[in-house]
Amino acid sequence: MEIESYFSANYPEARARFLRLCEARNFAVRSYRNDRAQAPDGSALYMDVATTGPSDASRLLVLFSGTHGVEGYCGSGIQAALVGESCFDDTPTDLQVALVHAVNPYGFAHNRRVNEDNIDLNRNFIEFGGEVPSDNGYGDIHAYLVPDQWEGEPRTQADMGLAQYAKDNGAAALQHAASGGQYTHSDGVFYGGTAPSWSTETVLTVVGDLAASAKEAFFIDFHTGLGPYGHGEMIAAGYKPQVGRTFEFYEGYEVTDPDAGTSSSAPVQGTMAHGVERILPDVATHFLALEYGTLPMKEVLTAVRADNWVYLSGALDSELGEQIKREVRDAFYCDEAKWKAMVYERALDVVSSTMRKIDL
Repeated sequence: MEIESYFSANYPEARARFLRLCEARNFAVRSYRNDRAQAPDGSALYMDVATTGPSDASRLLVLFSGTHGVEGYCGSGIQAALVGESCFDDTPTDLQVALVHAVNPYGFAHNRRVNEDNIDLNRNFIEFGGEVPSDNGYGDIHAYLVPDQWEGEPRTQADMGLAQYAKDNGAAALQHAASGGQYTHSDGVFYGGTAPSWSTETVLTVVGDLAASAKEAFFIDFHTGLGPYGHGEMIAAGYKPQVGRTFEFYEGYEVTDPDAGTSSSAPVQGTMAHGVERILPDVATHFLALEYGTLPMKEVLTAVRADNWVYLSGALDSELGEQIKREVRDAFYCDEAKWKAMVYERALDVVSSTMRKIDL
């Protein structure tokens, strides 16, 4: 099949295609309904987990899509293509492979990066109950990121405020303050929440069950929105020991580290990588975020801000609201054959190499 045909136009289509392909390849599938949210048409939303290989394997490989909702267009297409193209037919002995489809089904269905509670799931895997992490300066720019109006003078002033912050502190400082994760402004962007979300709890339960017999676990989470067009940056995520293991395992590949300043991503707290490491203390975990570029960073951040504004203060059914929703989708998914081929080929290389290295 043409690779483009594995990518879908919406969440229901993506889910149906994924399940159909997994059934045809004899994957076992378990589905988890999100009882806290619904699709735009009121239908149910699911995180689906497809597995192949022995459940008592000592090695585990997990591929995630849709952690950031709308980014699921890319991740789901990759998962579907990997299954449809028989990429797991020769899975190494003593390896269980799991594909977690639509970690954030609400965001996927609604074309949002966040979940039903405005939470950025990849900032939500912290240990709640104690002192919240630093906001990295987010409070200084919150009013600029979330203006009262999206058009006219308020928007102009907000954009000028962000530009001045970058001028005074540097572009990297602006990116870190905006996107590193914050836990104080529930109406803001890159908000980490005050408690584990449904998706966070479900993912950790799923991973814990999958890794019951594992001694080593390898995770690849598909993301979009940073870096050059169609390029899949291999970002080592998590705690320092976890990052070190990931670098060692992928020796020979260009792996980046946000904490070392070598990545297109700012340092991020509360990622899924941190969560799986905490619940698997006796498992050697390795975690990659495979990050694909779409549009320039400024346009992507603008789309995130616009989406936040329209759900806070705008009207989704207005001309501006509909325009914003199109722009959000475009910021995280390039609906072009060339881009889809690029992201799949990169994923195929990384996933296949991972399985080969595991089998050495």
